[in-house]
Amino acid sequence: MKRFENKFAVVTGGNSGIGLATARAFVDEGARVLITGRNPETLAAAKETLGGRATAVQADVTKMEDLDKVFESAREQTDRIDALFVNAGIARVVPFEQTDEATYDAIMDTNVKGAYFTLQKALPLLGEGSSVVFNTSVAGSMGFPGFSVYGPTKAALRGLIRVLAVELSPRGIRANAVAPGPIETPLWGRVGLPEKDVQEMGGAIGEKVPMGRFGTADEVAAAVLFLSSAESSYIQGAELPVGGGIGDV
Repeated sequence: MKRFENKFAVVTGGNSGIGLATARAFVDEGARVLITGRNPETLAAAKETLGGRATAVQADVTKMEDLDKVFESAREQTDRIDALFVNAGIARVVPFEQTDEATYDAIMDTNVKGAYFTLQKALPLLGEGSSVVFNTSVAGSMGFPGFSVYGPTKAALRGLIRVLAVELSPRGIRANAVAPGPIETPLWGRVGLPEKDVQEMGGAIGEKVPMGRFGTADEVAAAVLFLSSAESSYIQGAELPVGGGIGDV
């Protein structure tokens, strides 16, 4: 029997990169999956890729009415969410002195506020045995130039998970995180830098990885499924590094 047969999973930001790879892994393991995304074109393409076991809801996680729409759609399909991957997030690479209020608000609102209220809105559908996994980052515990907003958003999620582990344990709900290092995803094309600068930055970060390469979205997805499954039933409040050793050795 597949690990997620007869289970229901929700993946925010499931229209590309790590989110899409994770949604595909859930489907492959027998789950029905609801994905969200802001871009209608990539969301439709992801839905087509995932097939009939997936539902796609266009949503911006910073908008409470959009989150309500997501979980209303979930409630129409199930009375229980077994796995929630809080993945939607954005990154901008901007030097500290050049970061304006709009950039700060956009990253904080998506990565922290959006993640916080995604779980709060999902809570009525979570119960004994449900698992929540947040997507943090090695940038939450290491300093990288230009990540003066992005890094702290991921550190904030790490702190949130510690509190949630205490508050949700009596309900039988687990809250953990995956912390990717450098991963080959479309996110690198959306950090606000010219392609040449992205390549240089990626090369500099890649040199810090003991395994000597970028990871793949599928490798992060495998970690998410582990934390979402009964195989990790005694893991609570943890952050699992998926970075080839960067920041750990």
